[in-house]
Amino acid sequence: MNKNKLFKIIIPVLIVAVIAGIWIFKNAKSEPLNLPENQSDFALEAAAINLDVLKAHELPIIIDFGADSCIPCKEMAPVLKKLNEEMQDKAIIKFVDVWKYAEATEDFPVQVIPTQVIYTAEGKPYTPSEDLGIELTMYSTKDTNEHVFTVHQGGLTEDQMRAILKDMGVE
Repeated sequence: MNKNKLFKIIIPVLIVAVIAGIWIFKNAKSEPLNLPENQSDFALEAAAINLDVLKAHELPIIIDFGADSCIPCKEMAPVLKKLNEEMQDKAIIKFVDVWKYAEATEDFPVQVIPTQVIYTAEGKPYTPSEDLGIELTMYSTKDTNEHVFTVHQGGLTEDQMRAILKDMGVE
C-alpha cells in the first residue's frame, strides 16, 4: 500500500476518533458524591443542591457557587471549610464546583464565580439589615414581585460571612 492511500485512511479515522472523544468528554456526567443520607446535607462539597431538603433542617443556608481553579474561590475555600465545620447544626455552608457540576446552577442566578446564594432558617431569601455593609443583590419575580433570591457576587471574607450569619441570628 502506498503512503498516499495510507494517509487518506488514517487521517479521517483520527479526525473521527478525536471528535468522538471530545463528544464523550463533554457529555460525560460527573459521579455524584456518595455520602450517607443526611450527612451529605451538611457536607461542604455538593454535586447538586436540593433546596427543599436543605430548608427542612430549618437552619440558615449559604451556598457558594465557584470552582477549584478560580483565584477568589481558592481564597474563599479555607473560610468555607472552617465555617462548614464550625457551624454544623447552626447553619448549612455548601460549595458547588460549577465547572464539575454545571447543572447544579440551573435553578440559581449565577452569573459570575464565586456567587453565594443565602437563605434564612425559615427557608426564605435573606434580607440583610441596613447596616450590614455588604453589597447583596435581591431578585424578585416580575409578575408577583416575590423575593426569590439574595445573592452576593465575588469573594467574601470570613468576617463578612460571619456578619451575614450573625445578622441571621447565628452566633
